[in-house]
Amino acid sequence: MNEYRPSPFNRSGYAGAPGEVVRNQVLRNTYWLLALSLIPTVLGAAVGLYTGINRVMAGSPGLSAIVFLVGAFGMMFAIEKNKNNSLGVVLLLAFTFFMGVMLSRLLGFVFGMSNGAQLVMMAFGGTAIVFGTMATLATTIKRDLSSMQKWLFTGAVVILVAALANIFLQIPALMLTISVLAIVIFSAFMLVDLQRVVNGGETNYVSATLAIYLDVYNVFSNLLMLLGIFGGNRE
Repeated sequence: MNEYRPSPFNRSGYAGAPGEVVRNQVLRNTYWLLALSLIPTVLGAAVGLYTGINRVMAGSPGLSAIVFLVGAFGMMFAIEKNKNNSLGVVLLLAFTFFMGVMLSRLLGFVFGMSNGAQLVMMAFGGTAIVFGTMATLATTIKRDLSSMQKWLFTGAVVILVAALANIFLQIPALMLTISVLAIVIFSAFMLVDLQRVVNGGETNYVSATLAIYLDVYNVFSNLLMLLGIFGGNRE
């Protein structure tokens, strides 16, 4: 269960665009920190796989969901409280490591297939295409898309509740629906978040990175889930 965002934080829309120099600096720092955040994510996933944490989570999905939600929202709150100092960057990287550990459950499932490595690369490539497309649209669309946030947030909450319920219901069709909707909603969130940075609506690169990282993470994990279900070959 991977669908969530720090919606209470930094969703106020476009509040006074800064100068072009500041805007470009925030955008550049956001992209650099986003790229850097992938390293602890990969390390966290490796730790989860090689220590067997992924198997523990698979055996206790309810407890895993609690750890996931408490850990994720607690760390996001701490990041936002420290976003204006260097501790915010450290906490963000620690958060991405935690997210990598949580991702190891899904990765363990996919790597258990004969074509697991190929599926992971396909999911990574698909996510990169989505990111590139949304980044391009964010710089070309002139219309302010911040009004979409309310509806996207509502959709994200519905997905979160449905995903939690499906831990106990175990309905395959619902799981597929959740994954498809999550890809659509978080791709749209990615566009909105990127446009906010491009247009100067976000002046803190730590907050910007956190929001965009969650978009990328959710698109990747749900795309990987769908690929594992429809394209996986069990050994």
